[in-house]
Amino acid sequence: MVESKYARYIIKGPKPNLRLAPYRIRTEDAVPGMETRLLHMDDEVLKGAFYLSCFWFWKGSDVVLVKTHTHDFDEVLTFIGTDPEDPYDLNGEIEFWMEDEKILITSSCAVFVPRGMKHCPFIVRRVDRPIFHFTSGPQGMYR
Repeated sequence: MVESKYARYIIKGPKPNLRLAPYRIRTEDAVPGMETRLLHMDDEVLKGAFYLSCFWFWKGSDVVLVKTHTHDFDEVLTFIGTDPEDPYDLNGEIEFWMEDEKILITSSCAVFVPRGMKHCPFIVRRVDRPIFHFTSGPQGMYR
């Protein structure tokens, strides 16, 4: 089979040797089996690309996955439920902070975080069915 000349634009899998930001914890050390890092794209994976990370969350915990921080770029985070009978029900609970307000996310949603806004901690409190999550921003690297 001949590979497409556009194959380099199709990203399959997580980034090898991904270096996490200092405010992000490695869940495989803290809560084994909590998440699967599914896909990751950034300027190192594909020159000129913006960053995108996709995960499955399988179980909840009280562990802070991401500590409070800010970015010099806008960011979008999504949380998507997987119940085909009610895809708007997250079937879980995410604790997410914007500035000094705690938000409990229990429905499928997209969250826009403007540049400079303090956000997190981010805690996956409960997972009754798998939760699909992705984050992206118009920046070559997540930092």
